[in-house]
Amino acid sequence: MEKHQSKKWVVADLIPETVSRSLQIFPVPIQQILYNRHIENLESAQNYLEGKIEFEDPFALLGMKRTVDRISQSISQNESIAIYGDYDVDGVTATALLVEVIQALGGKVRGYIPNRFDEGYGLNNDALDLLAGEGVKLVTTVDCGIRSPIEVEHAQAAGIDVIISDHHHPKGVVPSAFAVICPKQAGDPYPNKDLAGVGLAYKIAEGLNRTQPEKGLNIEKWLDLVALGTVADIVPLTGENRVLVRKGIDVIRKNPRPGLKSLANMAGVTLMRVNSSDIGYMLAPRLNAAGRLESALNALNLLLADSMEIAAGYAVKLEAQNKERQNTTKAIQMSAEILAEADPQAYLIFAANPEFNLGVVGLAASKLVESYYRPAIVAYQGPDFTRGSCRSIPEFHITEALDEVSDLLIRHGGHAMAAGFTVSNNNLENFVKRMKEIARQKLSGLDLQPVIRIDTEIQLRDLKPELLPYLDQMQPSGQDNPEPMFESKNLRVIQKKTVGADSSHLKMVLTDGQITFDAIGFRLAHHLPAIKDHVDIVYNFSKNTFNDRTSLQLMIRDLKPSQKEKGIG
Repeated sequence: MEKHQSKKWVVADLIPETVSRSLQIFPVPIQQILYNRHIENLESAQNYLEGKIEFEDPFALLGMKRTVDRISQSISQNESIAIYGDYDVDGVTATALLVEVIQALGGKVRGYIPNRFDEGYGLNNDALDLLAGEGVKLVTTVDCGIRSPIEVEHAQAAGIDVIISDHHHPKGVVPSAFAVICPKQAGDPYPNKDLAGVGLAYKIAEGLNRTQPEKGLNIEKWLDLVALGTVADIVPLTGENRVLVRKGIDVIRKNPRPGLKSLANMAGVTLMRVNSSDIGYMLAPRLNAAGRLESALNALNLLLADSMEIAAGYAVKLEAQNKERQNTTKAIQMSAEILAEADPQAYLIFAANPEFNLGVVGLAASKLVESYYRPAIVAYQGPDFTRGSCRSIPEFHITEALDEVSDLLIRHGGHAMAAGFTVSNNNLENFVKRMKEIARQKLSGLDLQPVIRIDTEIQLRDLKPELLPYLDQMQPSGQDNPEPMFESKNLRVIQKKTVGADSSHLKMVLTDGQITFDAIGFRLAHHLPAIKDHVDIVYNFSKNTFNDRTSLQLMIRDLKPSQKEKGIG
Protein backbone atom coordinates (compact mmCIF):
# COMPACT_ATOMS: atom_id res chain seq x y z
CA MET A 1 0.00 0.00 0.00
CA GLU A 2 1.60 3.23 -1.14
CA LYS A 3 1.58 6.44 0.82
CA HIS A 4 -0.17 9.38 -0.83
CA GLN A 5 2.19 12.28 -1.40
CA SER A 6 0.27 13.87 -4.28
CA LYS A 7 -3.03 15.67 -3.88
CA LYS A 8 -5.66 16.57 -6.44
CA TRP A 9 -6.08 20.32 -6.88
CA VAL A 10 -9.62 21.42 -7.66
CA VAL A 11 -10.31 25.09 -8.42
CA ALA A 12 -13.82 26.35 -7.69
CA ASP A 13 -16.10 27.37 -10.56
CA LEU A 14 -15.90 31.07 -11.39
CA ILE A 15 -18.48 33.32 -9.78
CA PRO A 16 -21.33 34.12 -12.21
CA GLU A 17 -21.51 37.73 -13.35
CA THR A 18 -25.00 38.15 -11.87
CA VAL A 19 -23.74 37.19 -8.41
CA SER A 20 -20.58 39.24 -8.80
CA ARG A 21 -22.66 42.35 -9.43
CA SER A 22 -24.49 41.90 -6.12
CA LEU A 23 -21.15 41.61 -4.27
CA GLN A 24 -19.29 44.30 -6.18
CA ILE A 25 -18.45 46.38 -3.10
CA PHE A 26 -15.89 43.67 -2.22
CA PRO A 27 -12.56 43.00 -3.96
CA VAL A 28 -12.86 40.38 -6.71
CA PRO A 29 -11.01 37.59 -4.82
CA ILE A 30 -13.29 38.14 -1.82
CA GLN A 31 -16.38 37.93 -4.06
CA GLN A 32 -15.19 34.55 -5.30
CA ILE A 33 -14.47 33.26 -1.81
CA LEU A 34 -17.91 34.33 -0.57
CA TYR A 35 -19.59 32.67 -3.56
CA ASN A 36 -17.70 29.46 -2.84
CA ARG A 37 -19.33 29.50 0.61
CA HIS A 38 -22.81 29.81 -0.93
CA ILE A 39 -23.07 33.53 -0.13
CA GLU A 40 -24.64 35.28 -3.10
CA ASN A 41 -26.07 38.61 -1.93
CA LEU A 42 -24.86 41.64 -0.02
CA GLU A 43 -26.96 41.08 3.12
CA SER A 44 -25.77 37.48 3.53
CA ALA A 45 -22.19 38.58 2.93
CA GLN A 46 -22.34 41.30 5.56
CA ASN A 47 -23.97 38.97 8.10
CA TYR A 48 -21.29 36.35 7.42
CA LEU A 49 -18.37 38.77 7.65
CA GLU A 50 -19.72 40.52 10.74
CA GLY A 51 -20.81 37.29 12.44
CA LYS A 52 -24.42 38.42 12.72
CA ILE A 53 -26.83 35.63 13.52
CA GLU A 54 -29.74 35.14 15.88
CA PHE A 55 -29.01 32.22 18.18
CA GLU A 56 -31.68 29.56 18.00
CA ASP A 57 -34.15 29.29 20.89
CA PRO A 58 -32.81 26.60 23.27
CA PHE A 59 -36.38 25.54 24.01
CA ALA A 60 -36.73 24.45 20.39
CA LEU A 61 -34.74 21.38 21.42
CA LEU A 62 -36.87 18.42 22.43
CA GLY A 63 -36.51 17.80 26.14
CA MET A 64 -35.15 21.24 27.01
CA LYS A 65 -38.08 22.38 29.16
CA ARG A 66 -38.04 19.15 31.20
CA THR A 67 -34.26 19.46 31.50
CA VAL A 68 -34.34 23.04 32.74
CA ASP A 69 -37.23 22.35 35.12
CA ARG A 70 -35.49 19.29 36.62
CA ILE A 71 -32.12 21.00 37.09
CA SER A 72 -33.85 24.05 38.58
CA GLN A 73 -35.71 21.76 40.98
CA SER A 74 -32.41 20.17 42.07
CA ILE A 75 -30.90 23.61 42.64
CA SER A 76 -33.85 24.84 44.72
CA GLN A 77 -34.00 21.63 46.78
CA ASN A 78 -30.19 21.48 47.23
CA GLU A 79 -30.02 18.06 45.59
CA SER A 80 -26.65 16.73 44.55
CA ILE A 81 -26.12 16.92 40.77
CA ALA A 82 -23.43 15.22 38.70
CA ILE A 83 -22.40 16.35 35.22
CA TYR A 84 -21.20 13.19 33.48
CA GLY A 85 -18.93 13.95 30.52
CA ASP A 86 -16.69 12.33 27.96
CA TYR A 87 -12.90 12.36 28.26
CA ASP A 88 -12.20 14.34 25.09
CA VAL A 89 -12.03 18.15 24.85
CA ASP A 90 -15.69 18.44 23.86
CA GLY A 91 -16.80 16.41 26.87
CA VAL A 92 -14.41 18.07 29.31
CA THR A 93 -15.37 21.62 28.27
CA ALA A 94 -19.07 20.73 28.39
CA THR A 95 -18.61 19.32 31.89
CA ALA A 96 -16.73 22.40 33.07
CA LEU A 97 -19.35 24.71 31.57
CA LEU A 98 -22.37 23.14 33.26
CA VAL A 99 -20.53 22.69 36.57
CA GLU A 100 -19.65 26.39 36.67
CA VAL A 101 -23.06 27.61 35.49
CA ILE A 102 -24.99 25.46 37.98
CA GLN A 103 -22.62 26.55 40.78
CA ALA A 104 -23.24 30.18 39.79
CA LEU A 105 -26.98 29.50 40.09
CA GLY A 106 -26.45 28.14 43.59
CA GLY A 107 -26.51 24.44 42.79
CA LYS A 108 -24.64 21.60 44.47
CA VAL A 109 -22.82 20.01 41.55
CA ARG A 110 -19.75 17.98 40.68
CA GLY A 111 -18.19 16.81 37.44
CA TYR A 112 -17.60 13.16 36.64
CA ILE A 113 -15.53 11.93 33.72
CA PRO A 114 -14.95 8.19 33.34
CA ASN A 115 -11.46 6.79 32.99
CA ARG A 116 -10.92 5.65 29.40
CA PHE A 117 -8.90 2.61 30.46
CA ASP A 118 -10.88 1.37 33.47
CA GLU A 119 -14.42 2.40 32.52
CA GLY A 120 -14.49 3.05 28.79
CA TYR A 121 -16.67 5.52 26.93
CA GLY A 122 -20.01 6.79 28.18
CA LEU A 123 -22.24 5.83 31.06
CA ASN A 124 -21.29 2.76 33.07
CA ASN A 125 -23.09 1.06 35.93
CA ASP A 126 -20.19 1.12 38.38
CA ALA A 127 -19.89 4.89 38.05
CA LEU A 128 -23.63 5.33 38.49
CA ASP A 129 -23.55 3.15 41.63
CA LEU A 130 -20.69 5.29 42.96
CA LEU A 131 -22.64 8.48 42.32
CA ALA A 132 -25.78 7.03 43.90
CA GLY A 133 -23.72 6.12 46.97
CA GLU A 134 -22.57 9.73 47.20
CA GLY A 135 -26.18 10.86 47.28
CA VAL A 136 -26.41 12.16 43.73
CA LYS A 137 -30.05 12.49 42.67
CA LEU A 138 -29.61 13.86 39.15
CA VAL A 139 -27.05 12.92 36.50
CA THR A 140 -26.86 15.10 33.39
CA THR A 141 -24.69 13.69 30.64
CA VAL A 142 -22.78 15.83 28.19
CA ASP A 143 -21.36 14.46 24.93
CA CYS A 144 -22.45 10.91 25.74
CA GLY A 145 -25.39 8.72 26.74
CA ILE A 146 -27.59 8.57 23.65
CA ARG A 147 -26.68 4.91 23.13
CA SER A 148 -26.89 3.86 26.80
CA PRO A 149 -30.49 2.71 27.44
CA ILE A 150 -29.46 -0.13 29.77
CA GLU A 151 -27.29 2.12 31.91
CA VAL A 152 -30.09 4.70 32.18
CA GLU A 153 -32.45 2.01 33.48
CA HIS A 154 -29.77 0.96 35.99
CA ALA A 155 -29.47 4.56 37.23
CA GLN A 156 -33.22 4.89 37.63
CA ALA A 157 -33.32 1.69 39.67
CA ALA A 158 -30.63 3.22 41.89
CA GLY A 159 -32.78 6.31 42.50
CA ILE A 160 -31.08 8.66 40.04
CA ASP A 161 -32.87 10.72 37.42
CA VAL A 162 -30.86 10.94 34.20
CA ILE A 163 -30.89 13.72 31.63
CA ILE A 164 -29.16 12.80 28.38
CA SER A 165 -27.41 15.60 26.48
CA ASP A 166 -25.57 14.20 23.47
CA HIS A 167 -24.87 15.29 19.90
CA HIS A 168 -24.06 11.84 18.54
CA HIS A 169 -26.37 9.82 16.30
CA PRO A 170 -28.92 7.68 18.18
CA LYS A 171 -29.29 4.06 17.17
CA GLY A 172 -32.30 1.95 17.96
CA VAL A 173 -34.19 2.81 21.13
CA VAL A 174 -33.55 6.25 22.62
CA PRO A 175 -32.89 5.85 26.37
CA SER A 176 -35.97 6.29 28.55
CA ALA A 177 -34.29 9.04 30.54
CA PHE A 178 -36.07 11.83 32.40
CA ALA A 179 -35.23 14.01 29.39
CA VAL A 180 -33.19 13.56 26.22
CA ILE A 181 -31.56 16.48 24.41
CA CYS A 182 -30.16 15.43 21.05
CA PRO A 183 -30.87 17.42 17.88
CA LYS A 184 -30.29 14.27 15.83
CA GLN A 185 -33.11 12.31 17.50
CA ALA A 186 -36.23 11.69 15.43
CA GLY A 187 -38.72 14.55 15.43
CA ASP A 188 -36.42 17.16 16.95
CA PRO A 189 -37.20 20.51 15.27
CA TYR A 190 -33.97 22.27 16.24
CA PRO A 191 -32.51 23.56 12.94
CA ASN A 192 -28.81 23.22 13.81
CA LYS A 193 -28.13 19.48 13.91
CA ASP A 194 -24.37 19.97 14.21
CA LEU A 195 -23.88 21.49 17.65
CA ALA A 196 -20.99 19.93 19.54
CA GLY A 197 -21.56 18.43 22.98
CA VAL A 198 -20.38 21.68 24.56
CA GLY A 199 -22.75 23.59 22.26
CA LEU A 200 -25.67 21.62 23.69
CA ALA A 201 -24.36 22.26 27.21
CA TYR A 202 -24.39 25.97 26.40
CA LYS A 203 -28.00 25.73 25.18
CA ILE A 204 -28.92 24.16 28.55
CA ALA A 205 -27.12 27.05 30.25
CA GLU A 206 -29.11 29.49 28.11
CA GLY A 207 -32.34 27.77 29.11
CA LEU A 208 -31.43 27.85 32.82
CA ASN A 209 -30.46 31.50 32.60
CA ARG A 210 -33.76 32.46 30.97
CA THR A 211 -35.74 30.90 33.79
CA GLN A 212 -33.64 32.56 36.52
CA PRO A 213 -32.95 36.09 35.22
CA GLU A 214 -32.78 37.41 38.76
CA LYS A 215 -29.37 35.75 39.12
CA GLY A 216 -27.98 38.22 36.58
CA LEU A 217 -25.61 35.81 34.86
CA ASN A 218 -23.81 36.82 31.70
CA ILE A 219 -23.52 33.34 30.26
CA GLU A 220 -21.51 34.55 27.26
CA LYS A 221 -18.48 34.47 29.57
CA TRP A 222 -18.59 30.67 29.15
CA LEU A 223 -18.31 30.85 25.36
CA ASP A 224 -14.55 30.34 25.74
CA LEU A 225 -15.31 26.73 26.62
CA VAL A 226 -17.73 26.45 23.71
CA ALA A 227 -15.01 27.62 21.31
CA LEU A 228 -12.50 25.09 22.66
CA GLY A 229 -14.82 22.09 22.50
CA THR A 230 -16.48 22.95 19.20
CA VAL A 231 -13.21 23.44 17.32
CA ALA A 232 -11.62 20.37 18.91
CA ASP A 233 -14.54 18.12 17.97
CA ILE A 234 -14.30 19.12 14.27
CA VAL A 235 -18.02 19.78 13.84
CA PRO A 236 -19.05 22.10 10.97
CA LEU A 237 -18.02 25.69 11.65
CA THR A 238 -21.01 27.19 9.90
CA GLY A 239 -24.08 29.11 11.04
CA GLU A 240 -24.61 29.05 14.78
CA ASN A 241 -21.46 27.02 15.47
CA ARG A 242 -19.27 29.55 13.68
CA VAL A 243 -20.70 32.48 15.62
CA LEU A 244 -20.46 30.63 18.95
CA VAL A 245 -16.78 29.95 18.25
CA ARG A 246 -16.17 33.50 17.01
CA LYS A 247 -17.65 34.98 20.18
CA GLY A 248 -15.81 32.40 22.28
CA ILE A 249 -12.45 33.29 20.74
CA ASP A 250 -13.20 36.92 21.57
CA VAL A 251 -13.72 35.92 25.22
CA ILE A 252 -10.42 34.05 25.24
CA ARG A 253 -8.58 37.03 23.76
CA LYS A 254 -10.06 39.60 26.16
CA ASN A 255 -10.55 37.72 29.42
CA PRO A 256 -8.89 34.29 29.45
CA ARG A 257 -9.48 32.04 32.42
CA PRO A 258 -6.38 31.08 34.49
CA GLY A 259 -6.27 27.57 33.04
CA LEU A 260 -6.11 28.80 29.47
CA LYS A 261 -3.44 31.36 30.33
CA SER A 262 -1.27 28.64 31.84
CA LEU A 263 -1.92 26.22 28.99
CA ALA A 264 -1.12 28.89 26.40
CA ASN A 265 2.13 29.74 28.19
CA MET A 266 3.22 26.11 27.94
CA ALA A 267 2.18 25.89 24.28
CA GLY A 268 3.72 29.19 23.21
CA VAL A 269 0.35 30.59 22.10
CA THR A 270 -0.37 34.32 22.37
CA LEU A 271 -3.97 34.45 23.59
CA MET A 272 -4.61 38.02 22.46
CA ARG A 273 -4.18 36.73 18.88
CA VAL A 274 -5.52 33.20 19.35
CA ASN A 275 -7.45 31.66 16.45
CA SER A 276 -9.16 28.39 15.58
CA SER A 277 -5.90 26.89 14.29
CA ASP A 278 -4.21 27.59 17.63
CA ILE A 279 -7.09 25.84 19.38
CA GLY A 280 -7.09 22.85 17.04
CA TYR A 281 -3.35 22.28 16.82
CA MET A 282 -1.89 23.70 20.02
CA LEU A 283 -4.39 23.92 22.88
CA ALA A 284 -6.80 21.04 22.22
CA PRO A 285 -4.09 18.34 21.91
CA ARG A 286 -2.74 19.29 25.31
CA LEU A 287 -6.21 19.14 26.86
CA ASN A 288 -6.83 15.80 25.16
CA ALA A 289 -3.52 14.33 26.33
CA ALA A 290 -4.78 13.85 29.89
CA GLY A 291 -7.65 11.56 28.94
CA ARG A 292 -5.55 9.70 26.37
CA LEU A 293 -2.83 8.63 28.79
CA GLU A 294 -4.38 8.65 32.27
CA SER A 295 -7.49 10.51 33.43
CA ALA A 296 -9.10 13.58 31.90
CA LEU A 297 -9.45 15.07 35.38
CA ASN A 298 -6.22 17.05 34.93
CA ALA A 299 -7.80 18.81 31.95
CA LEU A 300 -11.08 19.41 33.80
CA ASN A 301 -9.31 20.74 36.89
CA LEU A 302 -7.19 23.04 34.72
CA LEU A 303 -10.29 24.60 33.19
CA LEU A 304 -12.00 24.94 36.58
CA ALA A 305 -8.93 26.42 38.31
CA ASP A 306 -9.66 29.83 39.80
CA SER A 307 -6.04 30.96 40.19
CA MET A 308 -2.87 30.97 38.11
CA GLU A 309 -1.02 29.13 40.87
CA ILE A 310 -3.41 26.17 40.78
CA ALA A 311 -3.70 26.21 36.98
CA ALA A 312 0.07 26.24 36.45
CA GLY A 313 0.49 22.87 38.15
CA TYR A 314 -2.08 21.24 35.90
CA ALA A 315 -0.62 22.91 32.79
CA VAL A 316 2.82 21.44 33.54
CA LYS A 317 1.27 17.97 33.87
CA LEU A 318 -0.63 18.36 30.60
CA GLU A 319 2.50 19.50 28.76
CA ALA A 320 4.42 16.44 29.95
CA GLN A 321 1.51 14.17 29.02
CA ASN A 322 1.30 15.76 25.58
CA LYS A 323 4.96 15.02 24.85
CA GLU A 324 4.46 11.44 25.97
CA ARG A 325 1.34 11.26 23.79
CA GLN A 326 3.31 12.41 20.75
CA ASN A 327 5.99 9.78 21.24
CA THR A 328 3.48 7.00 21.88
CA THR A 329 1.42 7.95 18.82
CA LYS A 330 4.51 7.88 16.59
CA ALA A 331 5.50 4.42 17.83
CA ILE A 332 2.00 3.01 17.25
CA GLN A 333 1.80 4.62 13.83
CA MET A 334 5.04 2.97 12.74
CA SER A 335 3.86 -0.43 13.95
CA ALA A 336 0.46 0.04 12.33
CA GLU A 337 2.06 0.96 8.99
CA ILE A 338 3.94 -2.33 8.96
CA LEU A 339 0.67 -4.20 9.50
CA ALA A 340 -1.08 -2.06 6.88
CA GLU A 341 1.54 -2.71 4.22
CA ALA A 342 1.10 -6.46 4.72
CA ASP A 343 -2.30 -6.11 2.97
CA PRO A 344 -1.53 -3.65 0.14
CA GLN A 345 -4.79 -4.21 -1.76
CA ALA A 346 -7.09 -3.45 1.18
CA TYR A 347 -9.50 -0.52 0.98
CA LEU A 348 -9.55 -0.29 4.76
CA ILE A 349 -6.49 -0.36 7.03
CA PHE A 350 -6.74 -2.43 10.20
CA ALA A 351 -4.09 -2.75 12.88
CA ALA A 352 -4.52 -4.22 16.37
CA ASN A 353 -1.95 -5.11 19.00
CA PRO A 354 -1.93 -5.83 22.74
CA GLU A 355 0.90 -3.29 23.07
CA PHE A 356 -1.05 -0.39 21.57
CA ASN A 357 -2.08 2.35 24.00
CA LEU A 358 -5.86 2.62 23.89
CA GLY A 359 -5.75 6.35 24.51
CA VAL A 360 -3.89 7.24 21.31
CA VAL A 361 -5.12 4.63 18.81
CA GLY A 362 -7.46 7.24 17.32
CA LEU A 363 -4.55 9.60 16.69
CA ALA A 364 -2.60 6.81 15.04
CA ALA A 365 -5.62 6.02 12.86
CA SER A 366 -5.76 9.68 11.81
CA LYS A 367 -2.10 9.57 10.81
CA LEU A 368 -2.74 6.47 8.69
CA VAL A 369 -5.63 8.19 6.90
CA GLU A 370 -3.34 11.16 6.27
CA SER A 371 -0.62 8.93 4.83
CA TYR A 372 -2.64 6.44 2.77
CA TYR A 373 -6.02 8.11 2.19
CA ARG A 374 -7.94 5.04 3.26
CA PRO A 375 -10.29 4.55 6.23
CA ALA A 376 -8.25 3.21 9.13
CA ILE A 377 -8.94 1.29 12.32
CA VAL A 378 -6.33 1.02 15.05
CA ALA A 379 -7.17 -0.99 18.15
CA TYR A 380 -5.92 -2.21 21.48
CA GLN A 381 -6.38 -5.98 21.67
CA GLY A 382 -6.96 -7.12 25.22
CA PRO A 383 -7.25 -10.68 26.55
CA ASP A 384 -10.99 -10.92 25.81
CA PHE A 385 -12.01 -7.77 23.95
CA THR A 386 -10.61 -5.45 21.32
CA ARG A 387 -11.36 -1.74 21.59
CA GLY A 388 -10.57 0.47 18.65
CA SER A 389 -10.88 3.86 17.05
CA CYS A 390 -11.82 4.50 13.44
CA ARG A 391 -11.00 7.45 11.21
CA SER A 392 -12.26 7.82 7.69
CA ILE A 393 -12.35 9.76 4.42
CA PRO A 394 -15.32 11.68 2.96
CA GLU A 395 -16.12 8.82 0.60
CA PHE A 396 -16.78 6.35 3.45
CA HIS A 397 -19.20 6.88 6.38
CA ILE A 398 -17.45 4.88 9.08
CA THR A 399 -20.30 4.78 11.62
CA GLU A 400 -22.76 3.51 9.00
CA ALA A 401 -20.24 0.76 8.22
CA LEU A 402 -20.08 -0.18 11.90
CA ASP A 403 -23.88 -0.21 12.00
CA GLU A 404 -23.80 -2.87 9.26
CA VAL A 405 -21.73 -5.18 11.48
CA SER A 406 -23.41 -4.24 14.76
CA ASP A 407 -24.41 -7.89 15.29
CA LEU A 408 -20.73 -8.56 16.02
CA LEU A 409 -20.12 -5.58 18.29
CA ILE A 410 -20.63 -5.05 21.99
CA ARG A 411 -20.91 -1.29 21.53
CA HIS A 412 -20.07 1.34 18.95
CA GLY A 413 -20.85 4.91 17.93
CA GLY A 414 -19.53 8.06 16.35
CA HIS A 415 -19.74 10.30 13.29
CA ALA A 416 -19.20 9.94 9.55
CA MET A 417 -15.45 10.49 9.88
CA ALA A 418 -14.67 9.10 13.34
CA ALA A 419 -16.01 6.33 15.54
CA GLY A 420 -15.16 3.83 18.25
CA PHE A 421 -16.15 0.26 19.03
CA THR A 422 -15.67 -2.75 21.31
CA VAL A 423 -15.71 -6.28 19.92
CA SER A 424 -15.21 -9.69 21.49
CA ASN A 425 -12.00 -11.33 20.31
CA ASN A 426 -14.13 -14.32 19.25
CA ASN A 427 -15.72 -12.05 16.63
CA LEU A 428 -12.64 -10.01 15.74
CA GLU A 429 -11.57 -11.91 12.63
CA ASN A 430 -15.08 -11.86 11.19
CA PHE A 431 -15.43 -8.17 12.06
CA VAL A 432 -12.26 -7.24 10.17
CA LYS A 433 -13.23 -9.37 7.18
CA ARG A 434 -16.69 -7.82 6.89
CA MET A 435 -15.45 -4.24 7.40
CA LYS A 436 -12.87 -4.67 4.66
CA GLU A 437 -15.52 -6.08 2.34
CA ILE A 438 -17.87 -3.15 3.04
CA ALA A 439 -15.01 -0.77 2.26
CA ARG A 440 -14.22 -2.64 -0.96
CA GLN A 441 -17.85 -2.42 -2.08
CA LYS A 442 -18.08 1.30 -1.32
CA LEU A 443 -14.66 2.43 -2.54
CA SER A 444 -13.59 0.21 -5.43
CA GLY A 445 -13.62 2.11 -8.69
CA LEU A 446 -13.29 5.52 -7.01
CA ASP A 447 -10.32 7.81 -7.53
CA LEU A 448 -9.09 7.75 -3.95
CA GLN A 449 -6.91 10.80 -3.72
CA PRO A 450 -6.95 13.62 -1.18
CA VAL A 451 -8.42 16.79 -2.66
CA ILE A 452 -7.37 20.38 -2.03
CA ARG A 453 -10.22 22.71 -2.88
CA ILE A 454 -8.94 26.04 -4.16
CA ASP A 455 -11.01 29.21 -3.92
CA THR A 456 -9.30 31.13 -6.69
CA GLU A 457 -6.15 31.36 -8.80
CA ILE A 458 -4.37 34.66 -8.27
CA GLN A 459 -1.14 36.49 -9.12
CA LEU A 460 1.08 37.36 -6.19
CA ARG A 461 0.93 41.00 -7.27
CA ASP A 462 -2.83 40.92 -6.59
CA LEU A 463 -2.41 39.84 -2.95
CA LYS A 464 -3.12 43.33 -1.67
CA PRO A 465 -2.97 44.10 2.06
CA GLU A 466 -6.59 45.32 1.85
CA LEU A 467 -7.67 41.69 1.42
CA LEU A 468 -6.52 40.83 4.93
CA PRO A 469 -9.34 42.51 6.91
CA TYR A 470 -11.87 40.49 4.90
CA LEU A 471 -9.87 37.28 5.37
CA ASP A 472 -9.76 37.99 9.11
CA GLN A 473 -13.55 38.43 9.15
CA MET A 474 -13.96 35.00 7.54
CA GLN A 475 -12.51 33.43 10.65
CA PRO A 476 -12.96 31.16 12.46
CA SER A 477 -12.20 28.57 9.82
CA GLY A 478 -12.70 24.85 10.15
CA GLN A 479 -14.91 22.01 9.02
CA ASP A 480 -17.23 23.12 6.16
CA ASN A 481 -15.87 26.67 6.43
CA PRO A 482 -12.27 26.24 5.31
CA GLU A 483 -9.64 28.93 5.40
CA PRO A 484 -9.55 30.70 2.01
CA MET A 485 -7.20 28.85 -0.33
CA PHE A 486 -5.30 30.47 -3.18
CA GLU A 487 -3.29 29.08 -6.09
CA SER A 488 -0.41 30.87 -7.81
CA LYS A 489 1.58 29.44 -10.73
CA ASN A 490 5.06 29.79 -12.20
CA LEU A 491 6.62 31.45 -9.17
CA ARG A 492 10.39 31.82 -9.24
CA VAL A 493 12.21 30.29 -6.29
CA ILE A 494 14.68 32.78 -4.86
CA GLN A 495 15.52 30.77 -1.77
CA LYS A 496 14.64 27.33 -0.37
CA LYS A 497 15.68 25.44 2.74
CA THR A 498 14.40 23.13 5.45
CA VAL A 499 13.74 24.47 8.94
CA GLY A 500 12.51 23.17 12.27
CA ALA A 501 14.06 20.99 14.97
CA ASP A 502 13.68 17.92 12.76
CA SER A 503 14.07 19.79 9.43
CA SER A 504 10.55 18.74 8.45
CA HIS A 505 9.34 22.21 7.37
CA LEU A 506 10.03 24.00 4.10
CA LYS A 507 10.86 27.70 3.97
CA MET A 508 11.08 29.59 0.67
CA VAL A 509 11.23 33.05 -0.80
CA LEU A 510 9.08 33.32 -3.95
CA THR A 511 8.43 35.99 -6.55
CA ASP A 512 6.25 36.53 -9.61
CA GLY A 513 8.70 39.11 -10.93
CA GLN A 514 6.90 42.06 -9.39
CA ILE A 515 6.45 41.19 -5.74
CA THR A 516 8.26 38.83 -3.37
CA PHE A 517 6.88 36.90 -0.41
CA ASP A 518 8.25 34.68 2.33
CA ALA A 519 6.56 31.28 2.34
CA ILE A 520 6.43 28.45 4.86
CA GLY A 521 5.17 24.90 4.38
CA PHE A 522 4.83 22.88 7.55
CA ARG A 523 5.77 19.20 7.14
CA LEU A 524 6.48 19.77 3.44
CA ALA A 525 10.28 19.40 3.50
CA HIS A 526 9.99 16.16 1.50
CA HIS A 527 9.22 18.31 -1.54
CA LEU A 528 12.65 19.96 -1.48
CA PRO A 529 14.47 17.58 -3.88
CA ALA A 530 11.84 18.16 -6.60
CA ILE A 531 11.90 21.96 -6.36
CA LYS A 532 13.87 23.58 -9.19
CA ASP A 533 13.54 27.19 -10.34
CA HIS A 534 9.75 27.55 -10.58
CA VAL A 535 6.82 26.16 -8.59
CA ASP A 536 3.04 26.20 -8.46
CA ILE A 537 1.68 26.54 -4.93
CA VAL A 538 -1.60 26.29 -3.03
CA TYR A 539 -1.60 28.42 0.11
CA ASN A 540 -3.30 30.64 2.65
CA PHE A 541 -2.47 34.35 2.72
CA SER A 542 -1.89 35.60 6.25
CA LYS A 543 -0.06 37.86 8.66
CA ASN A 544 2.90 36.50 10.57
CA THR A 545 3.73 38.10 13.91
CA PHE A 546 7.10 37.24 15.43
CA ASN A 547 8.93 39.18 18.13
CA ASP A 548 6.26 41.90 17.86
CA ARG A 549 6.99 42.37 14.15
CA THR A 550 4.23 41.66 11.64
CA SER A 551 4.79 40.67 8.02
CA LEU A 552 2.75 39.11 5.23
CA GLN A 553 3.42 35.49 4.35
CA LEU A 554 2.20 32.57 2.28
CA MET A 555 1.27 29.48 4.26
CA ILE A 556 1.87 26.71 1.71
CA ARG A 557 -0.48 23.72 1.81
CA ASP A 558 0.87 21.93 -1.28
CA LEU A 559 3.23 22.56 -4.18
CA LYS A 560 4.56 21.02 -7.38
CA PRO A 561 7.01 21.89 -10.15
CA SER A 562 5.47 24.43 -12.50
CA GLN A 563 4.60 23.67 -16.10
CA LYS A 564 7.61 25.80 -17.04
CA GLU A 565 9.89 23.27 -15.30
CA LYS A 566 8.26 20.46 -17.25
CA GLY A 567 8.97 22.19 -20.54
CA ILE A 568 5.32 23.08 -21.16
CA GLY A 569 4.18 26.53 -22.18
